[in-house]
Amino acid sequence: MKRLSELSVGEQGVIHSFESNDLVLKLMEMGCVPGEMIKVEQVAPLGDPISVMVAGYNLSLRLNEAEHIFVELI
Repeated sequence: MKRLSELSVGEQGVIHSFESNDLVLKLMEMGCVPGEMIKVEQVAPLGDPISVMVAGYNLSLRLNEAEHIFVELI
């Protein structure tokens, strides 16, 4: 299991859990729910933010948000 912020472009996995309770509701409203497939599509030139494909759409997340999401790699 890895943090979403540790994945490289093209890597994908299934959302397993969240580390911080402060962001859980915000992330779930954006489609990041446990059991959902997630794939890193792009990383900004300076590394922040990242673009991921989740729940059928592209979502941009800051690295400090992405590091709270644990992913099981496929």
